[in-house]
Amino acid sequence: MQDLIQRTVFREDHEQFRDAVRHFFDKEIVPHLAEWERNGIVPKEVWRKAGREGLLNTMLPEPYGSGGDFGHAAVLIEEVGRTNATALGFPLHSDIVSPYIYAYGNQEQHDRWLPKMAAGEMIGAIAMTEPGAGSDLKSVRTTAKREGDHYIINGAKTFITNGINSEIVIVVCKTAPDLGAKGVSLIVVEEGTPGFSKGRKLEKIGLMGQDTSELFFDNVKVPVGNLLGEENMGFRYLMQELAQERLVVAVRAASSIESFLQKTIDYTRERKAFGQTVFEFQNTRFKLAEAKAQATMLRTFVDECMKLHMERKLTPERAAMVKLNATALQNRLLDEFLQLHGGYGYMTEYQVGRAWTDARIGRIYGGSDEIMKEIIARTL
Repeated sequence: MQDLIQRTVFREDHEQFRDAVRHFFDKEIVPHLAEWERNGIVPKEVWRKAGREGLLNTMLPEPYGSGGDFGHAAVLIEEVGRTNATALGFPLHSDIVSPYIYAYGNQEQHDRWLPKMAAGEMIGAIAMTEPGAGSDLKSVRTTAKREGDHYIINGAKTFITNGINSEIVIVVCKTAPDLGAKGVSLIVVEEGTPGFSKGRKLEKIGLMGQDTSELFFDNVKVPVGNLLGEENMGFRYLMQELAQERLVVAVRAASSIESFLQKTIDYTRERKAFGQTVFEFQNTRFKLAEAKAQATMLRTFVDECMKLHMERKLTPERAAMVKLNATALQNRLLDEFLQLHGGYGYMTEYQVGRAWTDARIGRIYGGSDEIMKEIIARTL
């Protein structure tokens, strides 16, 4: 398949980084994905290896990262989409958790946590979602009460990516419960802190290799120095950073579509039915032609959003649009690709079935479709 478009968003150093990432994925990731999906978790040593190769915290300056920009982060995310390596929690760690600490943390916090996160020696998670709150961050019930030089945190979180592996967690909590959204703060809790515990590894219909768990906070005592930024400013911080999180989801979705479009073309050219290849049926060619047209349209929009974000010009509503469109198209087209594989599409051997299942979460996490529509509707 010819390239969809001539891409201009990446520089030469981005493509050189892609070569390094692709080599790492093909050697250290792809051969082990089936095992990790059976176990429901990626070994921590894989994180350490990625850190040694400079694949974590790519956007942050040294010694907190590898000194790149969002283009480098996007390269790694695209490789996740290309290989359907959804077991990896690298993007959440590097492109969501670490940037919060860098953007709102002080120098002491930077020095204490970020070099270890860049090295893969401290795996990050962010604890937003609660059993009764879902996407409504204003309604979180986890509290952090200040007592002298410490906060006492109580509450529970669920659906936490990197939850089992996590060694550092940004906890979204209420420091002033009566103020609603204006009473939210971000406080960092490290593994091993008394009262902080991890619940069961949650069983999911997709993302089988990605460790997702519950987290519990029972009178967890942390120093005031673990507060990120200012007290009661957490909701504003979350709103400022969520655009990047949504773009991350869209970048992976676009790459996934392109990868599995090519796999489906290859499969239909080889598979025979009724005396001819599946590709020779007009229905197949028309389905694939339509998919290529739509993938090209999405690629153009995603790359434009990436370019805007690298210039710090991506607006929340545009981020919502690209996530909404990308994940909807990913779900629909992967379903078409699975159908074109016939019965083999339902077998794990051809990956498309796993990718189809994994893609479904894209319309939920990072803000559900309904939240995206609400954000866009406010601009009408």
